[in-house]
Amino acid sequence: MGQQLTMTPQLQQAIRLLQLSTLDLQQEIQEALESNPMLERQEEGDDFDNADPLADKAEQQPNADVTEPSYQETAPTVDNLEEGDWNERIPNELPVDTAWEDVYQTSASSLPSNDDDEWDFTTRTSAGESLQSHLLWQLNLAPMSDTDRLIAVTLIDCINNQGYLDETLEEILEAFDPELDIELDEIEAVLHRIQQFEPAGIAARNLGECLLLQLRQLPAKTPWLAEAKRLVSDYIDLLGSRDYSQLMRRMKLKEDELRQVIELVQSLNPRPGSQIESSEAEYVVPDVIVRKDNERWLVELNQESVPRLRVNAQYAGFVRRADTSADNTFMRNQLQEARWFIKSLQSRNETLMKVATQIVEHQRGFLEYGDEAMKPLVLHDIAEAVGMHESTISRVTTQKFMHTPRGIYELKYFFSSHVSTSEGGECSSTAIRAIIKKLVAAENQKKPLSDSKIAGLLEAQGIQVARRTVAKYRESLGIAPSSERKRLM
Repeated sequence: MGQQLTMTPQLQQAIRLLQLSTLDLQQEIQEALESNPMLERQEEGDDFDNADPLADKAEQQPNADVTEPSYQETAPTVDNLEEGDWNERIPNELPVDTAWEDVYQTSASSLPSNDDDEWDFTTRTSAGESLQSHLLWQLNLAPMSDTDRLIAVTLIDCINNQGYLDETLEEILEAFDPELDIELDEIEAVLHRIQQFEPAGIAARNLGECLLLQLRQLPAKTPWLAEAKRLVSDYIDLLGSRDYSQLMRRMKLKEDELRQVIELVQSLNPRPGSQIESSEAEYVVPDVIVRKDNERWLVELNQESVPRLRVNAQYAGFVRRADTSADNTFMRNQLQEARWFIKSLQSRNETLMKVATQIVEHQRGFLEYGDEAMKPLVLHDIAEAVGMHESTISRVTTQKFMHTPRGIYELKYFFSSHVSTSEGGECSSTAIRAIIKKLVAAENQKKPLSDSKIAGLLEAQGIQVARRTVAKYRESLGIAPSSERKRLM
């Protein structure tokens, strides 16, 4: 029979906490605090001690009576508030010509009454407004017949997040009930009305129409406006292919004039819906902080990211070793779980510190000089240095972030494959990407560098990289091919 590996609940918990991001870990800790009375937060200024001496003492003296400490209510309430304090907080008379709401903010003063039918809590408190709701809001302000309003709502439903109409007018016509007797001209007329809504360029059927709608809303005195309208109406394909010589010949413009026309077109938004469609912001909390002190790089845990926990000494003191009652058994189990949880958190922090310290040791060049000095690094290198398995290193580096003087990076960012150099050394793929980005930024925009040319320039620096590899790195950086980077100076 083959051997089967079984993990203890403690180990399972430690592994699970290890792979959680900081935000997920904060939620996990909050749930543990709410479910386990033995756990409590370690407040600032308190002596931090993970041990629970009261519990140990109680277990050593099982027969000793535990007296429950008495607590005195100190929080100000209506019953115990002194008359002087009351008068200080609430004067006998309000200032002249004022209302209560003008002076004292209540928790419900900013909320509408229960009978306010227009109040939509979800809409008002969500991260952002959807494009459809933004357009429907404008539609409600526009005077229309019932039929036109029905057509308008249907058209708005067919607009994608980028702001374009996904369906043709013929397909939209087929979706209506024939008994409504709606004609294609009616749909087109309503579409033109929607195209006057904000943002400019909305409900366009193609890129040319989108840009033309935006140009029509510009002041008539805008320089090169007529030429820009002609460009997006008749020669949008030539503009897309960067055929500037053909454009100059057909539009009868000089190079400098064409450049100004193109600059006007480039100032427009090809995806107008994106400025309305908003997504919830994702916050990044750094797990470790790296800083330089006296020519040495120091690695510290971010103490603000994860609250410190300890065993509640009062509740732990209620546990008696000899008592087998249900309540005592429950308390004993909760105490054990609390100890495991704290130990797992400590293990997570220690592992994170070990890995982060080794990463900083390997990537000092990056911290000093930037991406071009990034060294090749794989999981095996760190695993060997800290004496852990590669799978553990993978868990530690996923969704964990490091705050450095150069910015906040995920720990995985510091890992990259290597490329051999002509001198027998190694260069990381991150460094190569940085060099490619630098070369493209400094290129002649009239004659942008091809992938083959970039590969030749890298080879001149001693880095052996194939053209297809350069193309892969370029695409990962979001850099367009040379044919699409061509510009008029």
